[in-house]
Amino acid sequence: MTEFGIQMYSLRDITKADMDKALREIARMGYKTAEFAGFFGYKAEYIKGLLDEYGIKAVGTHTGVGDLINNFEGTVAYHKAIGCKDIIIPGASIYDRKGIEEFIENVNRWIPLLKAEGLTLHYHNHDGEFKEVADGFVPHDELAARTELKFEIDTYWAYVAGRDPIEVMEYYGDRVEFIHLKDGFADRTGKSLGLGTAPVAEVLDYAVKHGKKIVVESEGLEPTGLQEVERCIDYLKTSGK
Repeated sequence: MTEFGIQMYSLRDITKADMDKALREIARMGYKTAEFAGFFGYKAEYIKGLLDEYGIKAVGTHTGVGDLINNFEGTVAYHKAIGCKDIIIPGASIYDRKGIEEFIENVNRWIPLLKAEGLTLHYHNHDGEFKEVADGFVPHDELAARTELKFEIDTYWAYVAGRDPIEVMEYYGDRVEFIHLKDGFADRTGKSLGLGTAPVAEVLDYAVKHGKKIVVESEGLEPTGLQEVERCIDYLKTSGK
């Protein structure tokens, strides 16, 4: 069976107040890995203890640009302490020329520094990165051409942007180590896996065959994050993957 991870943003209704419960419950459901979306002041030693207790591996974090600008050394140390080798920038202000130039300058400085520490830097897309902006460029194309960033392809947002998620994954090849497996409608309404119109089954099949690390995300909190992510793992258990 494929090992599935969960993006902890899916459980944002409880992670800040009770990270212990969040990790305990995803382990019970059958998720094997966690991709964090903030640590809310929890010390690295505490998070590592929970991960070890529940048999969950930290496969990545969504870490904002501000954390890397303002506390680079601390961010690196935290990741190493919890055994996480992948830092994923979850989005950035790259929709005008000034913004993307600043971002590219920063990531090109950070990538070799992180590599020296055994860490890899990735970028997670929404839909806007695949669309031409007013300044006349497509942000994701600029990132691909001018940096050595890896890409976590959010397959739902690629779908919302009018792209074929499988073609996107194919195009970037080995630069894609992680994907977000997510469902929803083209109007930007997210849903649990199997309840939207995104090509989830096809994406899942491709990702498994090509060895991508699959991180589930479900954003609706309908009626709670735990119920959303349990619906998702139930869908995956019937997929035969």
